[in-house]
Amino acid sequence: SLIDISFTSNVLPNLLQILLTQQNNISFLGCMTQMYVFVSLAASEYFLLTAMAYDRYVAICDPLHYIARMSRKHCAGLITAAFTVGFGESMGHLVLISKLSYCASHLINHFFCDVTPLLKLSCSSTFSVELFIYIVGTLLGFSSFLLTLTSYVFIISAILKIQSSEGRQKAFSTCASHLTCVMTLYGTVICLYMRPTTSYSLERDKYFSLLYIALGPVWNGLHPEMICKRIDPLEGGRPVFEA
Repeated sequence: SLIDISFTSNVLPNLLQILLTQQNNISFLGCMTQMYVFVSLAASEYFLLTAMAYDRYVAICDPLHYIARMSRKHCAGLITAAFTVGFGESMGHLVLISKLSYCASHLINHFFCDVTPLLKLSCSSTFSVELFIYIVGTLLGFSSFLLTLTSYVFIISAILKIQSSEGRQKAFSTCASHLTCVMTLYGTVICLYMRPTTSYSLERDKYFSLLYIALGPVWNGLHPEMICKRIDPLEGGRPVFEA
């Protein structure tokens, strides 16, 4: 909930201000801050989604040991690790992008300071930034996706072994919104960032970004109550950029 509130609050209020007042100026510091907060929260959310997938794996596949394996201490450790890694690796984006030269147009073809339009706006080489994005995306993003996928392989296997259709439906209902959120967020981030700058389409990317920012928190808000169900399934705009 904290990530979803902060994620949307970082972008949407400023977008509404631009639409209502036409005041579309943003300072260099403000732009870098918005980008850093956005990337940090996005990265933290992916790691939290991985932790949530593990939570569902334990709840469905090993419910009798759930309290021990998902204790308050373990949960606190997972949350701390997600935020630490998310905000830590985003410092690399901030340092590399802030050192780029913006000597041409200062008009950002987007409704917030995202990585892609800033790279397109730079008149210096963006190779180091793109290389960093690919390395981080491969090491951290792919690792979290692989762990999430592995969890769901075991979860689906356990659900298919449930004999009653009602039990299978209850088990799947505890994972449906999370799985939808995972597919939406991973799909959009791959389309937006894991490709060379020559293939960027900023007009199309605006719609992907809006989907990423607005729809993800909606899916997160649709999670059913988990505590009473964990064992049951087994029983039955364009801002102006000032350099």
